Amino acid sequence: MDQAKLIELLMFLDKSNNNTTDTKSNMNNTFLNKKVIIRTYSAGVHFGELIEKSGNEVILKNARRLWYWETLNNGISLSEVANVGVKQGSKICSPVGLIWLEAIEIIPCTNEAILNIEKQDEYKA
Repeated sequence: MDQAKLIELLMFLDKSNNNTTDTKSNMNNTFLNKKVIIRTYSAGVHFGELIEKSGNEVILKNARRLWYWETLNNGISLSEVANVGVKQGSKICSPVGLIWLEAIEIIPCTNEAILNIEKQDEYKA
């Protein structure tokens, strides 16, 4: 999701504060079927397609664990991973078909980051 769309979404959410249920429903629909970075409570960081969300529980399709990562632009945050991707040498695991996670953060990925992460070699020790 580019910055303009994210700003539009945040402005929409600010206007929708009166109806929390509708806001949550719209948020779920905004991220569903999109490639995202998920930070979990205890299972690390994952990249994949968000196919279901209920509360803080999510299901990702074709998920890859980001076991160790450095951002492509020498940044320090997962937000930057979602914007630009990772450097060669990051440790990205092979994909699993489906994974259930308890998410504390969902970050939509840009097309640039998606292409970058998907082309990373599967890390083998």
